[in-house]
Amino acid sequence: MMRHAIDACRHGIAHGQTPFGCTVAQNGHLIAAAHNTVWGDTDITAHAEINAIRAACRVLGRVDLAGCDLYTTCEPCPMCLAASHWAQIDTVYFGVTIADARAAGFNELTLPAHEIVTRGGSPLRVVGAVLHDECAMLFEEWRRRSDARTY
Repeated sequence: MMRHAIDACRHGIAHGQTPFGCTVAQNGHLIAAAHNTVWGDTDITAHAEINAIRAACRVLGRVDLAGCDLYTTCEPCPMCLAASHWAQIDTVYFGVTIADARAAGFNELTLPAHEIVTRGGSPLRVVGAVLHDECAMLFEEWRRRSDARTY
């Protein structure tokens, strides 16, 4: 599923978006895939995770995504992690870290996902470093574009 998230990210990069992709899966089946559309939608909340959660809710016809897992190329920000919690996602798998996104120039809060889950008392499981090197390469692909910009 992470490779589908990577593909979604590459699609976004090719369309002038930032290097973030995400999928939602249920029982090993892809439900939704999305990339970050902050610039395209002029919406600071249009992160890949939010877009994928919205799409999965529409596909399944409900806001409860219990039994689903989320795969994202980068560790979720607090907003996206909270959305995953509220959607009752079972497990969030991510590639690179918030620190990697911050190093790439993004205005990230330096609060790791595992800390948010622990301090917030969420049952959400968080697993990092999934296909880390492949996800890290997405930042390099994005940086090579003349239209690469952060927020």
